[in-house]
Amino acid sequence: MDNNFQDWFEKIPTKNGGPPKSPSDPNRPEFNLPIRKIGLAALLIVAFFLFLAFRPWVQVEADELGVVLRLGKYNRTLTPGLSFRLPPPIEIVYTPKVTQIRRIEIGFRSSQTSRTPAEQIPEESHMLTGDENIVVAKLAVQYIIVDPLKYLFNSENVDGAVKDIAEAAFRQVVGDYPIDATLKDRRTEIAAQIKESIQAVSDLYEMGVQINQVQLHGTDVPAEVKPAFRSVVSARENMVRYVNEAEGYRNSEIPKAEGQVQQMLQEAEAYRAKRIAESQGEVERFAAVLREYENAPEVTRARLYYETMEKVLPGKPKVILGVESGNDLLKFLNVAPPGGPAPLPPAQPENGGQRP
Repeated sequence: MDNNFQDWFEKIPTKNGGPPKSPSDPNRPEFNLPIRKIGLAALLIVAFFLFLAFRPWVQVEADELGVVLRLGKYNRTLTPGLSFRLPPPIEIVYTPKVTQIRRIEIGFRSSQTSRTPAEQIPEESHMLTGDENIVVAKLAVQYIIVDPLKYLFNSENVDGAVKDIAEAAFRQVVGDYPIDATLKDRRTEIAAQIKESIQAVSDLYEMGVQINQVQLHGTDVPAEVKPAFRSVVSARENMVRYVNEAEGYRNSEIPKAEGQVQQMLQEAEAYRAKRIAESQGEVERFAAVLREYENAPEVTRARLYYETMEKVLPGKPKVILGVESGNDLLKFLNVAPPGGPAPLPPAQPENGGQRP
């Protein structure tokens, strides 16, 4: 190779256009370049450009993971940063964004600017409820990639599959609830069930995604029946107000009733203690009288009779009859009006009178 290069150099003409100098010419310049080093440098330059052309490195961003396929088969997963690989097509690297929150919308499409209203999709938002009413409902689903290998190769179009699964789960869950629950009362519960259903089906097909959030973006009735439903909503609000007022009244009256119950119980306990004490006192008095009666029956009987008369006779009209009057009591009956003075007994002879 050195001889060939030397022969080629001898054929180069001189600066003044004359013929090339022969090897025997004493004025011929010497040529002593390191031919082998030049060839090696050229080879290195070609290899460098080939290296750049095949790009045997890959940059994985902070929100990505690199999935490496070697000859079409999974080989390894690259973490964020600069990594090296074999040149394509020996190794191919896919870098899905695993921290990006992906969003799908059912029943509407959000606009790019805040001034433009969202686009409504009636064929997606109109659905039947459990009580066979039509409701207009919109849903937003947010999810992320948790297994990039499954996300890339287990489903051809994961975003479209998640949307189809979400729409099917949306219609199924709404169809299990009445329209009142969908409009207001149990929207949070409905959203939670939709999320569980989407995640279950996604796991079944090993799509490598995780459902983060499901939101019901407004539920309403069709425009044709809105006036009737306004009346229903007004009646429902009145019902809630009445229930709250009743609850407030109950909460205010129950403590009062409980206080009255405690007061009555305390009064009953006091009355019981009082009656027990009075009964015990009467028993003791009766026992004392019994002991006196056993000691002196006649005296005790007379004393009891007098004490009883003292309690009975005061304040009452009285008629005292002598023995001579016999049993003739008829003349003393019904002779005075109620509350009037008692009739006087007939006059008795002075020698036949009875001392009262």
